[in-house]
Amino acid sequence: MDEVFATVSASQARRWTGVGMLMIVGAVVIYVAMATPPAFEWQVFLIGTGLGAFWMADRMRRATEHKLELTETELKSTEGIVLARIEDIKTVERGVFAFKPSNGFLITLKTRGNRVWRPGLWWRMGRRIGIGGVTPASQTKFMSEMLAAQLMQRDQESDHTT
Repeated sequence: MDEVFATVSASQARRWTGVGMLMIVGAVVIYVAMATPPAFEWQVFLIGTGLGAFWMADRMRRATEHKLELTETELKSTEGIVLARIEDIKTVERGVFAFKPSNGFLITLKTRGNRVWRPGLWWRMGRRIGIGGVTPASQTKFMSEMLAAQLMQRDQESDHTT
């Protein structure tokens, strides 16, 4: 079993704030649709939006039960999904202008992966993985720095072998 260098998890306060806000949005939108019914099409739209917010809240609740762990060889979720292998990571972007989740960072891979979305924790689209959301900035910053150090070490080792 690999040693875990860094862990990212949603704090209970942030987790339940995010889930609660989505539930409030869903309840308010459905209330508006029922209390002051607009045209039928708009009422259907509002009810659908409210139900979508409830669905999103449940997805976030389930996703943020898990943690992300960085080991010597991979970045993985405690639900058993390997987000990326260290040898497949091309870059780590932590800048202000990077298209990244709140309090997080962006990883660019050498190969494409399946689309996966765990609201509030991480997402993957093609070659990009976003880490963050309702996670503390201190944890994601530490993980991104550890990952950048691992990539630097990997690149230095590959330079010495060529």
